[in-house]
Order: sequence, then C-alpha cells, then structure tokens
Amino acid sequence: MGRVIAAGVALGLCAILLGSPPASADGDGSARLDLAVTLDDRPITNATVVIDPVKQIELTVTATNSGGTSVKVRSVRVSGVALALTFFAYDTTAPFEVPARSRVTRTFVLDMADLSGQAIGLLPSTIELLDAQRGTLGEASTVADIRGSFWSVYGAFGLAMLVLTVLAWLTALLALARHRLPANRWRRGLRFLPAGFGTGLVAVVSLSVLRLVPPEPSIEIPVVLGAAVLAFLLGYLTPHPAPGADDTVRFPDATKEFNR
Repeated sequence: MGRVIAAGVALGLCAILLGSPPASADGDGSARLDLAVTLDDRPITNATVVIDPVKQIELTVTATNSGGTSVKVRSVRVSGVALALTFFAYDTTAPFEVPARSRVTRTFVLDMADLSGQAIGLLPSTIELLDAQRGTLGEASTVADIRGSFWSVYGAFGLAMLVLTVLAWLTALLALARHRLPANRWRRGLRFLPAGFGTGLVAVVSLSVLRLVPPEPSIEIPVVLGAAVLAFLLGYLTPHPAPGADDTVRFPDATKEFNR
C-alpha cells in the first residue's frame, strides 16, 4: 500500500511539473501592451529583485500601446510560480486607460506582508496588467528573491517532499535488502521511480530556498527527469532477487528409510 501511495504522489507531481500552465487570455484577442517595470526604482528585466515582506514595495509600470485602439486596464497582478504551481499572487485594482499609440506610467505601493507565510527563496515572478475579464494585456518577468519564512507554504512543500522521498528510498532499499523486489527488471526499475522523482523535486526546491538557482522550466524539468531516470536505472540494474526460504525445494528425508 505504501508503495502505491508513493508512486501515485510522485507521478502526480510529475504530471503537475510537465503540464503546461493554462494559457492567459489576451483581452479582446488583439490588444497588447509592452511593459517596462521597476521595483523600488530598479528595473526588473534580467535582474533578481529582492522582496522583503516586512516592507512596502513601490512598483512602477510603464505601458506602451502600439495599437490603433485604446486599452483599458483594470488591475495589476504580481505572482510567483515554481514547478507549475502558483505559490503567491497579489492583485491590486487600479483602473486606467492607455490611449492608442501612447505611453502611460503608473506607480503602485504594494503591501505584501502576507508573503512571509507563502514563499521563500528564488521564484520566477511575473507582473501582469489585467482587463475587466481577468485577461492578460501585458506582462514582464523577473526572478524574485523572497525573504519569507522557512515555514512558508513553499518551504513546507519542500519539507513534505523531503519526507516522502526519504520514505520512498527506504521502502525500495529495504525491499532490495530483503530480496523482495520483483523478478522482472522493468518492475524493479518502476519500484525505484517514485524515489527518483522525489529526489529531483527536493533538489529543485532546495536550490531555490538556498538562493542558488531559481526553479525555471529549463532547470527543473531536466533535474527531475534526470533524477527519475537514474533511479529507474538503479532499480533496473539491481541483482535478481535470491529465492526466499519459501521457494527452497524440499526433498523427503530418505536416509532413515534406506537404513532400515
């Protein structure tokens, strides 16, 4: 039963990881805005921005409309994603209009005190302008260094994955030591597969929390799949399980009969 649960959790997480995030609507299908964003007067493009939940941040958005019709903005959203999961999202309603072939700059003061309990470490983040139907009119991406709590949702997620991964490895290795792995090599490989997925996920989250590497798709997918493949090969190459005591062929003791 434990093996089934571990396999289900790992495969479910893999599906989340490999699944494409839902596509954002583009308003009326034609309106798009080009954004230039600064956070506390520092441009976010090709940079890592520090977000301290105990401090308010000043977000300045310059929206350029190159189209022939005006675009109405209803709100601005700041969100952070890892492993295809959104760990924080803040919406601020601030309606304004960007006329055709013009540029408008707006500044927002954001209070993100709740972020301390939601995330920690490096997270790919996006600033979006939304219309009344919550469709994306324009966006800008960056990497945010969240100075949150280790016991935040993201930190707890990493800790839970660590516990599940340790249990998955112990289960597989204990079965190996007791010669209870399946005789079929492919089934032995599948027995180690959940532990591999978990190892990859723990590595991705740990690198993010330690502020070494952000969990971007170009990093997280190779790491998780690589760890899964290595674990599968480890299980595939394990020696054939030795026959157990119940499999030993027993012959009747004919010695006494012969002596008679």
